Amino acid sequence: MIPAKGYAVLEANGPFQIYNFNRRALGLNDVLIHIHYCGICHTDIHQAKNDWQGGKYPMIPGHEITGKVVKVGENVKRFKENDAVGVGFLVDSCRSCEPCNKDREQYCANGYSGTFNGTEQDKETPTYGGYSNYIVVTEHFVVKIPDGLPLDSACPLMCAGITSYSPLKKYLGKNAKVAVIGLGGVGHMAVKFANALGAEVTVLSTSEEKRTDAMRLGAKHFIVSKDAEQMKSASNKFNFIFDSASADHDVIPYLQLLAFEGVFCVAGAPVKPLNIPAYILIAKCPIVTGVFVGGIKETQEMLEFAAKHKITCDIELLKASPENLATAFERTLNNDIRYRFVIDLQNAFT
Repeated sequence: MIPAKGYAVLEANGPFQIYNFNRRALGLNDVLIHIHYCGICHTDIHQAKNDWQGGKYPMIPGHEITGKVVKVGENVKRFKENDAVGVGFLVDSCRSCEPCNKDREQYCANGYSGTFNGTEQDKETPTYGGYSNYIVVTEHFVVKIPDGLPLDSACPLMCAGITSYSPLKKYLGKNAKVAVIGLGGVGHMAVKFANALGAEVTVLSTSEEKRTDAMRLGAKHFIVSKDAEQMKSASNKFNFIFDSASADHDVIPYLQLLAFEGVFCVAGAPVKPLNIPAYILIAKCPIVTGVFVGGIKETQEMLEFAAKHKITCDIELLKASPENLATAFERTLNNDIRYRFVIDLQNAFT
């Protein structure tokens, strides 16, 4: 076993505290990583607070991980000591079912192993996430961080980045017109990737507050979604709409903006079910779909694309501590961050 330290909550809504635990011993196909940075995703907050039920405590959140390789198992071929690497939402899967064989491990038919608040493939051993100093991951679920991507601003690419890149890469055609609903951690990455993929990007936001940021990030247009006239002017315009809003909202006004056979992709996870009238499906023949991160192969592809186009996440860096984690959670819930908190764990437990 490998001794490790992390920031854990011991119960739902409990405070963070330093927690001593053990990572598994390094296996033949494993990579031992010294975690340098970890992004704070909204999912971390939902899980820590048990908003979605099923919380396993003590819980160490974190699934946007970057760091350096410390040691590799005998059978590991792709990594060596001191390589810059990343770990995202998954740390294992069965690797034999149909989705896994299609490089879509996140849809593993036998249940993927989440980076935290889950179990290893034995369905018993708990997984602990990236708010910690070390992690042991099987080689298949480790990705290389290309040269040119800083480890701090690259770590949110492991979730926010792949969540936006995956559907955009799949569905965007030539000269596509893309709308992004919500300019948060995931939404701002969607603007950057869509722009780099050659789309004409419009941001749809409930207020004027983020217009300047939207344009700086690569949007060509900005629409205040509460302004009926502005929304009407964009009717039937967009080939692809990326909905990153996590709060409950009415999607009908946005669906009216889709072009014929356009794609409406849900990335946020509102509590209430989406209300999609049959007449919209009949009149526009849209593809209504969703996205759940991406497979490991596609995540590596996304990182190479990001390095080529110099795409990183806009972050606010905090030294890791229980107090700073509490502050980051509170500010994230209050939308007081542009656009992702990242915690620095390099010297957190010394």
